[in-house]
Amino acid sequence: MKLLWFIPTHGDSRYLGSAQGARAADYNYFRQVAVAADSLGYEGVLIPTGRSCEDPWVVAASLIGETRRLKFLVALRPGLVAPSQSARMAATFDRLSGGRLLVNLVTGGDAEELAGDGQFLSHAERYEQSVEFMKIWREVIAGSHQQDSFDFDGKHLQVKGAKLLYPPIAKPYPPLFFGGSSEAAHELAAEQFDTYLTWGEPPAAVAEKVADIRRRAAKHGRTLSFGIRLHVIVRETEDEAWRAAGALLSHLDDATIAAAQQRFGQMDSVGQRRMAELNKGKFNRANIREGLEISPNLWAGVGLVRGGAGTALVGSPEQVAARIKEYAALGLDHFILSGYPHLEEAHRVAELVFPLLPLQRDAGAAATHVLSGPFGEIVANSFVPPPAAAPVRVSAS
Repeated sequence: MKLLWFIPTHGDSRYLGSAQGARAADYNYFRQVAVAADSLGYEGVLIPTGRSCEDPWVVAASLIGETRRLKFLVALRPGLVAPSQSARMAATFDRLSGGRLLVNLVTGGDAEELAGDGQFLSHAERYEQSVEFMKIWREVIAGSHQQDSFDFDGKHLQVKGAKLLYPPIAKPYPPLFFGGSSEAAHELAAEQFDTYLTWGEPPAAVAEKVADIRRRAAKHGRTLSFGIRLHVIVRETEDEAWRAAGALLSHLDDATIAAAQQRFGQMDSVGQRRMAELNKGKFNRANIREGLEISPNLWAGVGLVRGGAGTALVGSPEQVAARIKEYAALGLDHFILSGYPHLEEAHRVAELVFPLLPLQRDAGAAATHVLSGPFGEIVANSFVPPPAAAPVRVSAS
């Protein structure tokens, strides 16, 4: 079982949908959260992507030197960055971080946002493009850095003579993560990825996803690992935890909820639609569990105004740990967690929940890696200097 945390590059607060108790999304705060996650023993951190966020690659790179063993789950965006360039970015980050990169493909589900980035493909076409993107990306980053080049002529993407001169430390490439709830997403995950991620749906729904992707992966002769993205509201007692959940929504008004739900309804993401169906866009202020506790200790209140992951585990340490173990029994081993505000909750989850879970720690994450070249300046943008010959000793006689 591996637990990861979250860097809130779109902002953080004590209260959802309000500037009350909010914190500036700046480098010093990101660094505090990353150092806390690193020191507390989280496997890594997810860095979100989208126009509401600071750029994930810039943020992740800025945190390499601030951390020792923490891994960074960073997004690839088909259609926004060329696959060969993205492969170079990933290989560079992996080398400079000492092998601490995890890669998360994000196709995007907000047509308005994508149009602002120059992406005008339909949902189905974006998945076609993602398939082509990953074929190029994997071939380029895993190829021989000195000899092999790669040609590809697809419907959406084309490359000729693509190659990577500086390979990543991870072989054949950094671990690949992907999440999506549509049929096209499940097929893409089964065919090309290492770990499938789901948002926090009830265990029965997650079990259906896991079974479907395992079946699809078996047709390709592959097996995957699985993970889940959840918020956590844990306190020493269950009553305290539910009071904290209520406080999180205490500054939220109906107009903000309605505006958020209308916006979510315009997206073509199947996963976002499934999240919205869990909360129905309303809650009882007198009883925040009513209609929103969709499974024992699984609360859909966060999704009233937050896009993407919209559910939280709420309860005592023993209850939260039991729910995590329930998901683990379905075959999940990666748990990407977060809480409001992220700095304090990183400590709280580690202190209260970690001792109750069988965590796997990557002892080699901070080991020193010896780079294998190429050495010397690249000649004419293509040619790697040959290995240096052994020095010739000249006799003085």
